[in-house]
Amino acid sequence: MNVIQTAKPLDVVIMAAGKGTRMKSRLPKVLHRLAGKPLLQHVLDTSAALKPRGVVVVTGHGAAEVQSGIAFSQAQLRYVLQEPQLGTGHAMQQAIPHLPDDGIVLVLSGDVPLTEAQTLQGLITACDGTRLALLTIKLDDPSGYGRIMRAASGDVLGIVEHKDATEAQRKIQEIYSGIMAVPAMLLKPWLARLDNRNAQGEYYLTDVVKFAVSDGVSVVAHPIEDALQVAGINSPLQLAELERAFQQRLARQLMAQGVRLADPARLDVRGELVCGQDVEIDVNCVFEGRVELGEGVKIGANCVISSARIAAGAQIQPFTRIEGDALGVEVGPGARIGPFARLRPGTRLAEEVHIGNFVEVKNATLAAGAKANHLAYIGDAKVGARVNYGAGSITANYDGVNKHHTEIGADVHIGSNCLLVAPVTIGAGGTVGGGSVITRDTEPGVLTVARAKQVTIANWKRPQKKK
Repeated sequence: MNVIQTAKPLDVVIMAAGKGTRMKSRLPKVLHRLAGKPLLQHVLDTSAALKPRGVVVVTGHGAAEVQSGIAFSQAQLRYVLQEPQLGTGHAMQQAIPHLPDDGIVLVLSGDVPLTEAQTLQGLITACDGTRLALLTIKLDDPSGYGRIMRAASGDVLGIVEHKDATEAQRKIQEIYSGIMAVPAMLLKPWLARLDNRNAQGEYYLTDVVKFAVSDGVSVVAHPIEDALQVAGINSPLQLAELERAFQQRLARQLMAQGVRLADPARLDVRGELVCGQDVEIDVNCVFEGRVELGEGVKIGANCVISSARIAAGAQIQPFTRIEGDALGVEVGPGARIGPFARLRPGTRLAEEVHIGNFVEVKNATLAAGAKANHLAYIGDAKVGARVNYGAGSITANYDGVNKHHTEIGADVHIGSNCLLVAPVTIGAGGTVGGGSVITRDTEPGVLTVARAKQVTIANWKRPQKKK
């Protein structure tokens, strides 16, 4: 999205101190994953889209683990420790030393992962550097949330927390999402006035609303209708429900672009999936990292694909695992992969390459038309065009200490059950007889056979167990 810059600098504060007792986990709540990323990472990535001057993360439970479990520009990021945890107002008090007076403070929750940058930009615009702006929504079941109190005129008067609310107040459907934008210069004196005289004995950040009203500062609500954007996580069930809601929304977006999903309920994208025209994806497929699928690509059932570019017309047959990681994997146009194939990091396949069942390729390039159709391993290798690589053959690329390279020239035929002991080069157009162990380079166009002479021993008896 195009972010509209405000006249005032933006500073973001993310609440990430909670233990998350109901998660029943030793892992800090904000590090539990949704769509493949920690909850807090979602919030940080959204913050980055707003181009803030700085980001302050308030940590508490598992602070060291939280800091090591996320990625963000360290130049912009600051951590502050809330210990003990005495409420949201107390958390903000810890962040105050890192918030310059000239900025707008955007307060976010580390366990509310799916708020969109465009929504937050609307909230910041509503603040306009002079007002206290609250992100609100109406819920059919507002239990647990703070209710928005309004005057008959519609003006916001305050927020009452669920535990402090009367029965009449609990019937109010408009809730405070936990997200606000407020000028730092106004926020600081309000935080100094907080007390903990309430049902939970905590310092509520929401009390700043009544201070704003008493000081004559305008309080505005920025309402939205998309409940997914303000949904928080407090239990494994809520995490699973939000995961499904996120994936179903993404599936609808993909289908709106023309992607054919065999079953939208059985798709998991844990990163970024970019699809060309006429892409087909069967059931139970998982996409991790950034995956690009070219025009007409077909993905069979039960595939797991990470960090890969798959060119137009390629077919990935069922139960294939493509794991690109940092090095990535590239599959060329019209290639056919699987079923039950494994492509590991650094694999580069040209057009019309065939990689068949139970074939593993790692850190290797295969030129146009090369084939390894059954039960083979190709690692740390360069394979030429139109090579036929036999079943049961492997490149022995590791000597126990170092990895070594194998080069196979164009139009080579490698027979079944061959062992190519790297470093070694097989000359173009050559043939390696089945069952050979190749330890030295071969010349182009020759037949090379390197196996023991067959011996038959008459009247030989297999050893017997002693009775």
